[in-house]
Amino acid sequence: MAEKGLVVGIDVAKGWLDVAVLETGESFRVDNDSAGWALLLQRLRGRRVRAVGLEPSGGYERGAKQALRKAGLPVRNVNPHKLRHFARALGRLAKNDRLDAVVIARYSADMPTREMRVDPLREQLAELVSARRQLTEDKVSLSNQLDQLRDAMVRRLFARRLRSIEANILLIDKRLAELVASDVQLAEKDRLIQSFKGAGPVLSHTLLALAPELGQASRREIAALAGLAPYDHDTGVFRGRRSIWGGRSEVRGMLYMAALTACRCNPVLKAFHQRLCDAGKKPKVALIAVARKILTILSAMLRSNQPWNPAHS
Repeated sequence: MAEKGLVVGIDVAKGWLDVAVLETGESFRVDNDSAGWALLLQRLRGRRVRAVGLEPSGGYERGAKQALRKAGLPVRNVNPHKLRHFARALGRLAKNDRLDAVVIARYSADMPTREMRVDPLREQLAELVSARRQLTEDKVSLSNQLDQLRDAMVRRLFARRLRSIEANILLIDKRLAELVASDVQLAEKDRLIQSFKGAGPVLSHTLLALAPELGQASRREIAALAGLAPYDHDTGVFRGRRSIWGGRSEVRGMLYMAALTACRCNPVLKAFHQRLCDAGKKPKVALIAVARKILTILSAMLRSNQPWNPAHS
């Protein structure tokens, strides 16, 4: 059988990889370690591969992804949510690792996907940003618990943990600043983003790490990427309420917090928010609109390589 180009699907688990080759029907399992990756590459060596689809699995896919890319294979990320809908559309109601690998291969062959781009510095930034978010959530949770504690010893233990978390957040902030400053392009983008009144280093580092398309994608694309684009809910004569959905939740959450700040300290966005409220928009809808406007402004600033100018907003 002449191979025009094989499509490979890989379902990732902590200890192993289930692999399916769509065109030949092959299905096999290898360990998710350096020996397993070498065996996988050996099985694919000398064959024309046009796509290798992987479903992100909490970081367990990183080693395999790096090995495949190093071997020159076209690796593609598969969106887990879209994959589940795709499987249902195929009538695949059963679920196990081997079947998932086959569905990933089918999805990679039939649906539009883009070859994965790897930027080690951005990956490092993303890891730090994610760690900072988790520590911040722990800090809030611990602070809330501390308010309710009455036993003196337990309060001391929780207070000690809280100080440790706060110190670790400061260390991550310092490391993020160092990494951004080490790259000329990232440092310039960071300077532009922070020139916007209401955008600090936390927002800037999150966008640089998790939204590298900022400044390149269109206004609609960047809003959808962050999950801030309103989607219609209409059918026939029924006109439902528009709502946001999907996107990168960490980016959306950080922009929402930035919108809260901007509504107080940024005169342009404060006036914009007030106009929406005066027009009868619900408070949360108005805040989402402010968050979307912040994203649009920042993207335009990076595209034009110009710092924020209130007159142009």
